[in-house]
Amino acid sequence: MSRPTESRLAESLEQLTDIAAEAGLDPAAARDEGLRVAAALAESVPGAAAHWARVADPSLTELGPINEAFFDAASRGRRWRGAPTDLLEALVVSRHTLAAEYAEALTEVASSAVMLGTAPIDAIAKATATSATYLAAVRPGASGTLVQAGPDNLGSSPSWSGSWSGSWSGTLPPLPEGPGTDAVLRSWGLTRVGSAPGDAAAAQGGGVPEVGDGIRQQETGPTAIPAATQGEPGHATEPPAEPAEPEKSVEELLAELDAMIGLARVKKEIHRQVALLSVERMRTEAGLKAPKMSRHLIFVGNPGTGKTTVARLVGGIYRALGLLPKGQLVEVDRSELVAGYVGQTAMKTAEVCANAVGGVLFIDEAYGLTGDQYAQEAVNTLVKEMEDHREDLVVIVAGYPEPMVGFIAQNPGLASRFTTTIEFDDYSDDELLAILDSIATGSDYELTDDARRRVQHQLEATPRTPAFGNGRFSRNLFEHAVGRHAWRLKDAKEPSRDDLRLLTGDDFTEQPDEPEQPDHLEAPDEDDLGQPQDPAEVRAQVRAEVRADPDGSTGTDEAVSDAQDEPHDPSANEHEDTA
Repeated sequence: MSRPTESRLAESLEQLTDIAAEAGLDPAAARDEGLRVAAALAESVPGAAAHWARVADPSLTELGPINEAFFDAASRGRRWRGAPTDLLEALVVSRHTLAAEYAEALTEVASSAVMLGTAPIDAIAKATATSATYLAAVRPGASGTLVQAGPDNLGSSPSWSGSWSGSWSGTLPPLPEGPGTDAVLRSWGLTRVGSAPGDAAAAQGGGVPEVGDGIRQQETGPTAIPAATQGEPGHATEPPAEPAEPEKSVEELLAELDAMIGLARVKKEIHRQVALLSVERMRTEAGLKAPKMSRHLIFVGNPGTGKTTVARLVGGIYRALGLLPKGQLVEVDRSELVAGYVGQTAMKTAEVCANAVGGVLFIDEAYGLTGDQYAQEAVNTLVKEMEDHREDLVVIVAGYPEPMVGFIAQNPGLASRFTTTIEFDDYSDDELLAILDSIATGSDYELTDDARRRVQHQLEATPRTPAFGNGRFSRNLFEHAVGRHAWRLKDAKEPSRDDLRLLTGDDFTEQPDEPEQPDHLEAPDEDDLGQPQDPAEVRAQVRAEVRADPDGSTGTDEAVSDAQDEPHDPSANEHEDTA
């Protein structure tokens, strides 16, 4: 990447600090804010860290310190990808006359950031969304569509053509509504064309692009393919959105929890947490001081004890209480947080956290994030994200009891944030049988009394090692029984409804394979293992039989022929061995 690209970032930062000084703000704070925004938007741009460091701190020359400074700044700036920066918010609140200019300067920083390397399309979309957020904070926008300027595209459907600063292909993701989208793209040679004749002049005013279905890049030259127009024959249209599932109340979600089989201690603790958080909210609404309770949780227990299901219910409960805006569950493990090399793990972990903001991040087998520098990098980033999003992100970590102690102890930030541990006990035999009944009923099957007795005996005989599957064990029993049930009915001509529905004791018992009875004796051209015999060996065997019975009426050639057509006499070898 050339020096002019770095110079552009430096110039945009200088413009930002000049406006901040004129507005009575600290120029150094404005520069730091701009560098953090630039790092947060450029962290997925290959090679951006080195170019960013030349502007931020030219004394950094080693790759390690450069990556550390870059990703630290990115971590502290990610919250400004979807919200105004602190200084911009201060200007907006005070209704300062330079608020709009400061927002415009931030959009220049955003567009300069993604040009520090070959930007992927998602980085461009993030810069666009961020700039739209900044400009939306200071002024309303107009409606229109962004297209590449040129006579061929006037009045056409939303599309792009021409070359970009970065290499990409395919379809742009949906761009956000709000002022500023065109401001960033205009710096890349794109202009806004109004949705009605005469609106083209509004392109210079930073209006809002109305984009909902994504924008397709057009190739240039004789092989150009026109962009698809919604509703045009031959082109796919967006299917109608499915109606959103109605939000459930706290009482409905707690009823679902109480309806789960077993988990007595888990239910008690979740009810206690709901009571604490409800009272905390009521005290706040009454103008009283309320102690801030940590909402992050540790789930410890063996596999198959319902941890993921309970985590999903916790997200819904927090949303119903007004503690989380969305309450969605994002389930991950080590493989989805740790990258293949140093520096990228922080970015990968931060992206996962960004997807979980507004809901619950559930990290299964969290103890896997110990023991190496990649895991440590992921944990450090996780702690930072939990701090930055402490009001709209809940993290639940889960795993075996003993390894989870080591996971929490590795970082003081984890120990201070995870103060509540919920233990998931193994299911009893009766509870596992009840789970099996529930699974069968949900699939229109029913266990006979004999089947229940067989299952009870199996459960009593199964050791409860740490690898025991609990609820998964019951599901596996059901699936195997369904397979045996189908095999049992394979020859039934007209099975009754009960035949199709009832699982018997035999369906829960491993049946030995019955040997198949041949319709006729095997020919001697196969050995005892079912492998074809060599013809020479057959002739030698026949000659041996002839020598053992010299009075036989057949000659050698006839014996060979007969040996290929008649069953082999197993006593022949006995005669040979005892001769």
